[in-house]
Amino acid sequence: MRKPTRRKKSAFWGGARLQILIGSVILLFIAGAIYHYRDGLAYYLGFKSHKIHKQKTPEEKRISDVRNYQLMTKYEEKVIGFDVSQYQGQIDWSKVQYVENTFLLQFVFIRATAGKDAKDTCFKDNWAAARKKGILRGAYHYYRPNENSIEQAENFIRTVKLQTGDLPPVLDIEKLPEHQSVDSLKKGLRRWLDKVDKHYKVRPIIYTGEKYYDAFLKEEFKDYTFWIANYNFFVEDIKDDWLFWQFTESASVEGILGNVDVNIYNGTPKQLHYLTIN
Repeated sequence: MRKPTRRKKSAFWGGARLQILIGSVILLFIAGAIYHYRDGLAYYLGFKSHKIHKQKTPEEKRISDVRNYQLMTKYEEKVIGFDVSQYQGQIDWSKVQYVENTFLLQFVFIRATAGKDAKDTCFKDNWAAARKKGILRGAYHYYRPNENSIEQAENFIRTVKLQTGDLPPVLDIEKLPEHQSVDSLKKGLRRWLDKVDKHYKVRPIIYTGEKYYDAFLKEEFKDYTFWIANYNFFVEDIKDDWLFWQFTESASVEGILGNVDVNIYNGTPKQLHYLTIN
């Protein structure tokens, strides 16, 4: 008589259960990495939006401060500056001099307008205070892709009176249009740039994020100079085609509450003065 076949017991951690365990560990690791590098990933998967900067945790701020210090030390022969808008609130310009209490601030870009009719509520005060302080100043316009480009240029021209010694005007483009093609957007950008160029007799600078620059502007607008935003922790070198590099949005400047955007000019102080309107 043949003995009945005994069914083998599967190991608890074998087969499907082991695969599920391994998969769960991998997913947890990926989730942790995404959370840890969420700011960097958000930058590379999207584009920098014009909004109030969220407050960093003490640990995030500490890590950011370390990177900022290293970069500014590395590029101490270049020129450090910052940019502000109404989101910084009222600035005590009498105290504005250094970033991280160490590196001299020598230029500032100030938001003047947005879209076809919006004016930065702090522009007038900031614009006058920067000149009184003796800091090289420049004005920028935040471009809204879904609004008329000529009306936007006229809004900027009505608001900003550039003088000898000021930096060229800046067009800030960060978003894609909702109801038009990218080609149509580029035509609108050209119209804004041409009108502002004709009025001030100086070629504007274009501000944008690196990803946006590479994808949409680098080739067709190569006759312009660029101010590029890239906050990635692992990027430590300013590229040759970046006239300015906005390398952080979370620096500390005495006289300004909260986080501040800080920039490096890709040249010497003397070259920066050559860039100004004469």
